[in-house]
Amino acid sequence: ITGERAGSFPFEGVNWFPRSGADEKAWSAEKRLLEREHGLLRAAVANFPASRLTRPLSRGGRRTALREIAGIALHDVYHTGQIQLLKALRKTRT
Repeated sequence: ITGERAGSFPFEGVNWFPRSGADEKAWSAEKRLLEREHGLLRAAVANFPASRLTRPLSRGGRRTALREIAGIALHDVYHTGQIQLLKALRKTRT
């Protein structure tokens, strides 16, 4: 929706991204990255013209901005559910 190259992401890779460590400093850096990327997404959605939401994103394409935004939101909800499940499973083991 921003016009950037599809697949732009701070890490190289497709599904798995090698991480440097699991200490508190590394975890804080990961959270800052997530907050920054989420802020960029929110800004892109907030600044996207409502009049263009249902138009194709590319000439001759079928994907609309509305569908793309909804897809991103649902993807995030899916991962949020995974995190909540892991947290619940962890509680049952302690």
